[in-house]
Amino acid sequence: MKEGQPKAIELSEYQVPHFLIANTDLHIDLNEDISEVTATLAVNKNPDSKSDSQDLLLDGGAAMETLEIKIDGRALLSNEYKIEADKLTLFGVPDQFELQTRVALKPQENTALEGLYKSGDMFCTQCEAEGFRNITWYLDRPDVMSKFRTTIQANKASYPILLSNGNEVDRGDAGDKHWVSWEDPFFKPAYLFAMVAGDLKFIEDSYTTMSGREVTLQIFTESHNIDKVAFSMTALKNSMAWDEQTYGREYDLDIFMIVAVESFNMGAMENKGLNIFNTSCVLARPDTTTDAGYQRVEAVVGHEYFHNWSGNRVTCRDWFQLSLKEGFTVLRDQQFSSAMGSETVCRISDVATLRNAQFPEDAGPMAHPIRPSSYIEINNFYTATVYEKGAEVVRMIRTLLGEEKFRAGSDLYFDRHDGQAVTTEDFVRAMEDANEADLSQFRYWYSQAGTPTLDVSESYNAEAKSYALTIKQSCPATPGQAEKQAFHMPVSIGLLGQDGQDLTFDTSAADVANVLTDDQFTVVLNLREQEQTFEFTSVSEKPVVSLLRGFSAPVKLKFDTNRDELLFLMQHDSDGFNRWEAGQRLSVAVIQDVIKQIQSGEVVEIDERIVKAAESLLNEAVAHSSNATIDKAMFAEMLMLPTEAYLAELAEVADVDAIHEARGAVRSRLLDSLKGLFLSVYKLNQSAAAYEFTSEEVARRALKNACLSYLVSGGDQEAIHLAVAQFESADNMSDTGAAIRALVNCPADLAVEPREKALTEFYARWSDEALVIDQWFGMQASSALPGTLEKVKTLMQHEAFTMKNPNRCRAVVASFASQNIVNFHHKDGSGYEFLADCVIELNSINPQLAARLLSPLTRWRKYDVARQELMKSQLERILDQGSLSPDVYEIASKSV
Repeated sequence: MKEGQPKAIELSEYQVPHFLIANTDLHIDLNEDISEVTATLAVNKNPDSKSDSQDLLLDGGAAMETLEIKIDGRALLSNEYKIEADKLTLFGVPDQFELQTRVALKPQENTALEGLYKSGDMFCTQCEAEGFRNITWYLDRPDVMSKFRTTIQANKASYPILLSNGNEVDRGDAGDKHWVSWEDPFFKPAYLFAMVAGDLKFIEDSYTTMSGREVTLQIFTESHNIDKVAFSMTALKNSMAWDEQTYGREYDLDIFMIVAVESFNMGAMENKGLNIFNTSCVLARPDTTTDAGYQRVEAVVGHEYFHNWSGNRVTCRDWFQLSLKEGFTVLRDQQFSSAMGSETVCRISDVATLRNAQFPEDAGPMAHPIRPSSYIEINNFYTATVYEKGAEVVRMIRTLLGEEKFRAGSDLYFDRHDGQAVTTEDFVRAMEDANEADLSQFRYWYSQAGTPTLDVSESYNAEAKSYALTIKQSCPATPGQAEKQAFHMPVSIGLLGQDGQDLTFDTSAADVANVLTDDQFTVVLNLREQEQTFEFTSVSEKPVVSLLRGFSAPVKLKFDTNRDELLFLMQHDSDGFNRWEAGQRLSVAVIQDVIKQIQSGEVVEIDERIVKAAESLLNEAVAHSSNATIDKAMFAEMLMLPTEAYLAELAEVADVDAIHEARGAVRSRLLDSLKGLFLSVYKLNQSAAAYEFTSEEVARRALKNACLSYLVSGGDQEAIHLAVAQFESADNMSDTGAAIRALVNCPADLAVEPREKALTEFYARWSDEALVIDQWFGMQASSALPGTLEKVKTLMQHEAFTMKNPNRCRAVVASFASQNIVNFHHKDGSGYEFLADCVIELNSINPQLAARLLSPLTRWRKYDVARQELMKSQLERILDQGSLSPDVYEIASKSV
């Protein structure tokens, strides 16, 4: 490590805090030039600390100017404390005292968006993970929990709304200013503190909890967005009801508030009673928001509300335990989304995210367990591993125990640790204690990185009517972990007969997890050994096995299922996820054949079974077009070929050009063979009815627009006319966006004029809607057509683009680097140079965003030697920059 570069923080070095803060009283005086924060803290020595030191070390921000320090009302002399860049040391403090500090801040200059900053004309905060230290001197760690009282003072005309955590307890006027005091009755760590001041409008509703308490619900936003928050209110009330019904969790304050903020590094933040959201996760209106956007709003509203218990009432002891709250809460929001929509499609989406984002992370230089052992910058560990894999690990506990026992474990966890800062170990122990279960081997999921592979073989004895599965598990070496212990995981399976129906069978009770699923034809196996054989008896015929139903464990599967069996499973499996999975596996095999043909210069021949698979789906969609019980959203997902990113991840060395060409060739073959069926399904799913966000209508639009995407990709006049007509007549952004995306990705010359016309009209129509313009930027930056990088550079000169807005930056830079595989990985390395330029520029503006955008370059080992060298050279160029932030330094240095 270079001299002066940040050092790693180790989990093994954790010590309890030497001091605690019982009460925190904040007075925040907001001004346009310099704002002041006065903090009065009731500090006491921690009786659990073994340290004899009487020095108190507090965290702070380099941009703060310290104006005053007092202990018990007495101003300290200069020799009684020491201020360094981000540390304040108070020498020889008593065991119990009142500390008062006063600091000056310039929130309007805080482009990193951590701590107190301005988003447009609004003051707001973001304190997770370590942003509170940029507001005042504090013990900024999650195991220091305090009761907060906050008084905010600001100009009455400019900032009529003043919000903070808890319940409002007082307010008054002070000349041209006014002030409001808020009190949170619950102990919380500083990362859950929030404050907002602005000229905001709000909608109000109420919710009656299961015990009969009435809670006031308010959603705040700027006046021009107030017509887009009604859906979020509905989602909030649905979340509250679902959490009571499913987990028995009732809301605890008198008021729950959400504020929509345009400049925000993340999706949303669960600050106690005052959630702050990125506008993209709270604003929704049919003409500006796609169905996917609505679903995201619903999921994120649920996620942040569910944190009230899984994260707030019970919080993390330290940041190594981040998945304690995030993994568990992601599972909870996934369950909620499944209850609100298509369970199968939600599971498909969850697994697709895992495979496209987390599996590459597990295979790269930043691979880490869901409970990391060390970090340099905690912001870098808000990862797919901590969130998505963390959710899968909790889901596996639920699968192994069954729903009732999992609920008993969660009840014990919440009751036992209410008001505490705890660890992942406390969570697992609660699951064990509530059910007399042994999860000792299961704990390896928390400490071992990497994606396990299951290598499966089968045998059938017709005379004995017995069937056997042998499963070997392995996990590759990851940074710092060469050897891995065997995982304990649930493997959910079913057996199908030749007629496509599920077979009944018997198996040893010792092989089965504590509970079978509700489906009598599905069994959950306990896999514990490196190699384990499971025997099934009373199997009347040689079965076709449906492995890993519902994706019961986050693994890669190696099983020599032939393509006829994959086609059979895709057509008949009773498990919706495995129907989709069989189709994906068949598509992968066919595309990989074509990749090899392209690489060797052979004539491309495409396996007809993939055409049969798509044909059977389309015929089923036609036959059941008026059947409301058919999951059209699942059909839409099954028609989609595996993404180029996933195909690249599966390759030992990713040939991005051959992948792009091969996937396009298979897609063209499907269209050439089945154009009439695609057109029929498209027309059968047209509707003149007004937009509704219901699971049935979302599914109908998804299937229709999947067909439109295929049709327009062929580039003929009729299909382009369909897209143009849909763009011009649509009353909702799902149909508008699908039409223009189809045109943006159509390579035909016939599409050029309608594409440019549609893009011009789209921008003119929506130029005042920031989130819609984000879509406009993103759809162009992700286009797979040649020359997109030059288009992206032009977009970055557009009057509506700014690097200081995270949403706008993600719309252009992230869309290009993460979603546009073929153009980002152009063999001349121009895409890599572009991304490095953006990261270097953002490093001084918003280090957290810069580090997150860097991710595509970290995966250089996946590509050919020439691309590897080009990618590494850009990482080294980044490292050669002076004054790199810890966020960017950690990722770049680990990557090379």
